[in-house]
Order: sequence, then C-alpha cells, then structure tokens
Amino acid sequence: QVQLVESGGGLVQAGGSLRLSCAASGPIFSAYAMGWFRQAPGKEREFVAAVSWDGASTYYADSVKGRFTISRDNAKKMLYLQMNSLKPEDTAVYYCAVGVGPARVPKTPADFGSWGQGTQVTVSS
Repeated sequence: QVQLVESGGGLVQAGGSLRLSCAASGPIFSAYAMGWFRQAPGKEREFVAAVSWDGASTYYADSVKGRFTISRDNAKKMLYLQMNSLKPEDTAVYYCAVGVGPARVPKTPADFGSWGQGTQVTVSS
C-alpha cells in the first residue's frame, strides 16, 4: 500500500507561487495515477489535478487550468504541484492521493485512495 506525505505549503501573497511535493512510500508508485485535491473551510473536498501513471496525461480543474502544473518523478516516488498566479480563493488544505480503478486519469474523489495528511496553502490578498 502506498503512503503519502505532502509538503511545501505556506503563506504567500496573491500572484505568488508555491510548489507542493508529495513523497510516496511503497513498492509500486509508478503503477498508479496520482492526483491533488483541496479542501477549504466549510467546503467539500474538490479535485485540482491528476496525472497518469507514466506522466504523459494530465487533467485540471477549470479553476486552476493555466496556473497549476502537476508532474511526477517515478524514480524518486514524488508527485508535484507547481502553483503560479495564486489567488485568495486557492486557500485550502491540499492533499495528494493515489488513483484506484481503471481510469487512466481519474477525476473524482471516489477514484482515489490512500490520501496524504494534507498541507496548508494560504494566499493573502
């Protein structure tokens, strides 16, 4: 089973950038699609981005398309989320997760398992 630890969150001004990292442990990281989700206070967890097992296919929520980039390094068992042009509405706890099921690029919470503990991102206006 894959275990996940997120890092890289913090406080940044609007327009700034952050890079989130997700370190995975377990024998078969490269076999799974991976994704990022976020949850703001009082809101449901929402999909942010996902990447296929080989890194060749990606999918983004409309709210982050063109600003965020998901990537992975299978040799290092790492998942990344580069976040540029951050907005106050991006403030949330960000989680990485392992894709389960047959979808090459899963997009809904039900398609993911083995969630990390989350990292806080706060964007000030």
